[in-house]
Amino acid sequence: MTAAATTDTRTVGKPGPGRLTGTGRLLRLALRRDRVALPVWLLVLASIPAITVGEYARLYPDPAQRAALTRSLGGNPSITLLYGPAHDLSTAGGFTAWRFGTLLPVFLALVCVFTLTRHTRQEEETGRQELLASTVVGRAAPLTAALLLSAGFGLLTGLVTAGALTVSGTAVPGSLAFGLGLTSVAWVFTGVAAVTAQLAEYARTANGLAGGALGVTFALRGIGDSADGFTWVSWLSPIGWSTRIQPFAGNRWWVLLVPAVVAVALVVTAFVLRPRRDLGLGLLPASLGPATASPRLRTPFALASRLHRGMLLGWVVSFAVFGALFGALASDVGDIVGDSAEMRATLARMGGSEGVVDAFLATMANFAGMVAALFAVQAALRMRAEESAVRLEPLLATGVSRIRWITGHLGFVLGGSAALVGTAGAVMGAVHGLRTGDVDGGFGDVFVGCLAQIPAVWVVAGTAVALFGLVPRVAPGAWGVAAVFVLISLFGPVLNLGQAVLNLSPFDHVPRLPGAAFTATPLVWLTVVAAALLTAGVWGFRRRDVG
Repeated sequence: MTAAATTDTRTVGKPGPGRLTGTGRLLRLALRRDRVALPVWLLVLASIPAITVGEYARLYPDPAQRAALTRSLGGNPSITLLYGPAHDLSTAGGFTAWRFGTLLPVFLALVCVFTLTRHTRQEEETGRQELLASTVVGRAAPLTAALLLSAGFGLLTGLVTAGALTVSGTAVPGSLAFGLGLTSVAWVFTGVAAVTAQLAEYARTANGLAGGALGVTFALRGIGDSADGFTWVSWLSPIGWSTRIQPFAGNRWWVLLVPAVVAVALVVTAFVLRPRRDLGLGLLPASLGPATASPRLRTPFALASRLHRGMLLGWVVSFAVFGALFGALASDVGDIVGDSAEMRATLARMGGSEGVVDAFLATMANFAGMVAALFAVQAALRMRAEESAVRLEPLLATGVSRIRWITGHLGFVLGGSAALVGTAGAVMGAVHGLRTGDVDGGFGDVFVGCLAQIPAVWVVAGTAVALFGLVPRVAPGAWGVAAVFVLISLFGPVLNLGQAVLNLSPFDHVPRLPGAAFTATPLVWLTVVAAALLTAGVWGFRRRDVG
């Protein structure tokens, strides 16, 4: 008793950890966890503009062609809706800034959102943050470390992109303006993710709220840039702010102050909201479930449906918007290509041989398949998440067999990915048909071209399932496999890579429809490979230990 009393006396009155105590250690831990993913994203995002600069002189060697680009593209609302205003396309830097000034910030913003949510809300959801909170870690340290990581990655990506552009031969001020424009969008949505991580109780909900905000801002930017008399709407969007910097066409540095102020305000808001909630909970009240489970949840497939339906619905809506945008743009693609024979030949190699429009539609169908493959990986890895969270073992302790459980999830991995490419094909074909006045012909060709991507998508899905079943600890490596396939298919033709390298991607074996002749043989072989991978994954899952 005396020893206990002495110990208590020594600890009474000692100050607790400061709000930021442990921030450095948490930051180093986060860097260690993301030591592979973030460098890969940095390399991909920074290299794309530099590659385009190198191709610009080859695609548009004639100064007259370059001068005509701004006139032809600047007045086309469909093109401006997607790519933003064309300020000056007579230089490689100006063309690159226009071509990627709206799309590249979206990808960078998503990486920052997912990174911040992973190291904040997901840590609380899994219970790891509660363990850290019981040690000498300040309450604001986890959020601060995540903000430093995400914002630092955004800044580094902007600077490396600017450096790569400069090395490629563009002007230093324009390169820096473009890179800092990317960083500004990344910082704003880092702040948005910090706020949604305080509002939502689950990581998926926080990512969904931040992703929805990103989609709204992209739509506002598109409306403001393409609709007459609504230019002011673009100023409501962080993506619109990045284009208003006008890299290589004026370099308006003062515009950077707007996203900087907004990002600071969002971060301050996140820190104000953080102490107002309990650890593990969100400010938005979670709805209470029914006292008894619905009869519709009595099967493994019904449970899988409950787990996947929200995510699948969001992807379906995104693919419908994707189809509408590119279906409306297809008939105007000739303005983008212009009179460049090199550009026409490159686009034909990427997506078909029977005309530029068919090549463009085939390319978009191929791209839809690649993005659907990312959904397939995400859906397949949901099985690993259920296993890691120890929600699978209680189910298998009942009458649920492993085969029934994994089959329920595979229905959404395979069926969901097929539904996505089908949605994109149906909407893109219908919109293109309406614009050209040939609904029957336009719809059928585009729809079939998208459906032809399904076997390739299933090969990627089968890879993820095989990793989950055979070597579950490296299952997240399925993201790397999918990224390699996508990068080979996207940039292999442009970089004139050898056919042996292109053949590594399943998407290179899909017939380029519409435009090319339909051949069933590669689709059959892709289906066989996908079936073999899926079988191996199911077999491995049946034989290995759970956990």
